[in-house]
Amino acid sequence: MRRETLAGVSVRRVVEADIKTVVEMVHELASFEKAADQCHLTVDALRTALFGQAPALFGHVAEAGEEIVGFALWFRTFSTWDGVHGIYLEDLFVRADHRGVGHGGALLAGLAAECVRQGYTRLEWSVLDWNTAALRFYRALGAESLEEWTVHRLSGAPLERLAATPLAAGARGFRPVPSPTESGTG
Repeated sequence: MRRETLAGVSVRRVVEADIKTVVEMVHELASFEKAADQCHLTVDALRTALFGQAPALFGHVAEAGEEIVGFALWFRTFSTWDGVHGIYLEDLFVRADHRGVGHGGALLAGLAAECVRQGYTRLEWSVLDWNTAALRFYRALGAESLEEWTVHRLSGAPLERLAATPLAAGARGFRPVPSPTESGTG
């Protein structure tokens, strides 16, 4: 297991034994983001996403000594303009009592190194506009804000309504992607 260490800051790939702690921290992040009631992640769901038959999610953890104090969960994207993959950072979190000593920077540096090793051209993420500390931190690393882009999402009833329209029925050539349950991983 590869570790990157800088003055007591250690980052490594997530392993199955880390899942319970990472799920706890995802719920802490949801509380921080004022959305605890919207977070439904379970240990089983994260285990399947990270270590199931066809994982589509990847992760790193930051450690202080032997204690996990932060995490990054990410997945691959693809740039049609560049013609190569990139990384989308779904969540980055460091527990409050361990912030400001390099864990978040080490997690991001590890992902940047993953991009460079794999020939990926992008590391992207979203940040809440009210999280000014995070915005300052990301700007200090050289990240640029893509002000001209806005995030859009379909979920819940609007997602189901669109999927039930004749437009979806006419989407010839689409093969359903098996769910983890259908593929035997759930």
